Amino acid sequence: MSHHLNQLALDCISACNDCRTACGNCFAHMVGTLSKNACPACCVDCIALCGLCSDAIARNSPFAKQICTLCADVCDWCAKQCAEHDMDHCKACASACERCAAACRKMAA
Repeated sequence: MSHHLNQLALDCISACNDCRTACGNCFAHMVGTLSKNACPACCVDCIALCGLCSDAIARNSPFAKQICTLCADVCDWCAKQCAEHDMDHCKACASACERCAAACRKMAA
């Protein structure tokens, strides 16, 4: 059986991969730093969910929509946590998380 990814799926995979990269960078800068919120721990969950989400979409998993919904929720949470910090890597992470959440919600619709 042939499975072709449409533009919506490709955009979501790209947003997930960009988010993983931004979260990884944020985590690398924040690990060991005292934080008054869930950053950088949220980045770890976000990295894991974004990877699962992009893989599920790529393989046309029957659970892709549910995974996209969960990924969007985790990205929203991580964006909120990282946006509370003034560092460039946290701002970039928050922005990537917001874009990923939006792409995942479109994919889950």
